[in-house]
Amino acid sequence: MRGDQLARQWLLIQRLAKSRAGVGLDELAEELGCVRRTVYRDLDALMYAGFPVTSEKRDGKAFYRFLDRFQLGQVPFTPDELLALAFSSDLLKSLEGTVFHDSIESAMAKIKAGLGPDLARYLEQFRSAFRVLPGPHKRYAEYRDAIRTLNEAVLDRRTLSLRYRSGRSGEESVRRIDPYKVWYHGGALYVIGHDHRSGEIRTFAVDRIQGLEETDAVFVPRADFDFDAYTATSFGVVAEPATRVRIRFDRRWAAWIREREWHASQTVSPRIDGGVELVMEVGAGQELTGWILSFGDGARVLEPASLREAVTTALTRALDAYASVGTAADPPPDAPSGRVSRDADGD
Repeated sequence: MRGDQLARQWLLIQRLAKSRAGVGLDELAEELGCVRRTVYRDLDALMYAGFPVTSEKRDGKAFYRFLDRFQLGQVPFTPDELLALAFSSDLLKSLEGTVFHDSIESAMAKIKAGLGPDLARYLEQFRSAFRVLPGPHKRYAEYRDAIRTLNEAVLDRRTLSLRYRSGRSGEESVRRIDPYKVWYHGGALYVIGHDHRSGEIRTFAVDRIQGLEETDAVFVPRADFDFDAYTATSFGVVAEPATRVRIRFDRRWAAWIREREWHASQTVSPRIDGGVELVMEVGAGQELTGWILSFGDGARVLEPASLREAVTTALTRALDAYASVGTAADPPPDAPSGRVSRDADGD
């Protein structure tokens, strides 16, 4: 694999840089866990990339090293760690303009500053070898200050006063919350904490926060709060009671369903017709309904009956909307979308 090749070549760089007398081919092959032919190819790749590799013969054997002018620089990371850092930079691309993305870019810049020019160029090859194209996501550059305030309040356990806009009604309200966690999920950022007005743990969408101020009050997190338990039954963001869900997918979607983890509780069973059956213990609300609808006629809810009815109702409304005579200027239906968040909108 390309990642294994880059990691092996990075180890080769470090080994050659540390040896002034040179390293034999057999020794390199043993240390890198590969055959001599692979070492030859890696050496050629380094020379092609501009590394000053030289060799000399002693007692009929070739020994390889870098020219004396080459400097390895300060490299406090293993190859795997460098690969992970390069990869995570793209993973956080959807948070560009926030402290999360800017911090990883700053870390990468510091690493490059400690490398020689040849190694710096090679690190860019690391970054180009792994690409992440983020799916649909919200943009958070304008919320940079709010995110920093949220992070500091979580760490300092400081109560916040926030002005929040409801996603359902559009109305604004002023809240006091004790922020427990900042959570990135499904292309969006949320803050989970104790809402003083409702007296419950709530999830607030960061991009709906219209104003944010830190108060002088310090809070102690509720002893019974467990983030993993709080989100365990959620199919998305909404915290709901778990129920047994059975969905049958036809053969067109079998591989797609089988190859992914949709929920920690899932089991996927093959069917004789080539389809699969997915079983989960999960909240069966609007988020799950919207996800099922995305498969069109390729998915069929078997249980619970309430979820089956919700999907049927949504499909009926969609059919009616397409069957009715109208124009592109018609207003959208009042039915909510499949993705909502359990935030202050419920009050």
